[in-house]
Amino acid sequence: MSVERLQKVLAASGVASRRASEILIQRGLVTVNGVVVTELGSRVDPEVDRITVNGVAVQTDVSKRYVMLNKPTGVVSSMFDDKGRPDLREFAERYDERLFNVGRLDYETSGLLILTNDGEAAHVLAHPSFEVSKTYLATVEGDIAPGTLRTMRDGIELDDGFIRADSVHAVGNSSRGRSIIEITLHSGRNRIVRRFCEAVGHPVIALHRKSFGPLHIGGLKAGQSRELTNLEVRSIIDLARRNDVQEDPRD
Repeated sequence: MSVERLQKVLAASGVASRRASEILIQRGLVTVNGVVVTELGSRVDPEVDRITVNGVAVQTDVSKRYVMLNKPTGVVSSMFDDKGRPDLREFAERYDERLFNVGRLDYETSGLLILTNDGEAAHVLAHPSFEVSKTYLATVEGDIAPGTLRTMRDGIELDDGFIRADSVHAVGNSSRGRSIIEITLHSGRNRIVRRFCEAVGHPVIALHRKSFGPLHIGGLKAGQSRELTNLEVRSIIDLARRNDVQEDPRD
């Protein structure tokens, strides 16, 4: 793609109208490759240059698609399952682009899953080393005590290392020998919520992911999907770019 005027690129990316984009530039709120740009005649290459507005990255490639799916239970987080179980194809086929999933949710876990054709962003967001925060609602066995919640916040040692909750609290009252907790972790380790809860004596009965990084599932029902808003896309791209420049601690 050839270079274009900065305000035109911002408008085409859904940031604001061209006139409003000019105001953002003049106010010094736009950077190109880390440098503040205030000249309205400035030109950029949308395929190469990294643009931010008020510190938030702008997705300039309009061919990229980002979809939020509320994955139902009983669906494999794959575009093809060799065992013949329901997979993500029925949800991805609703869109013209060839989409794939960012990370995975267990077969029996429901909730927020991102589908996209942006391979670079997907790799960074899904890589366990970058530890993007995720929030879950977990229905667990037993009446979970305040002391157990404190233990989860302080952390415990599992077979594959130490784990602690960024936050965890009970949701509502326990009933029928079950409790519901909301837990936020930034670990990307396999089945970490289930293993964590089981280790403190409360095996998971049902698990639902309600947020992934800056994204929240809101009122999206099981099996429903929607495209991310421009603001959500910008927040995801910004997160991916910030993580991409970090050194991988596993190297």
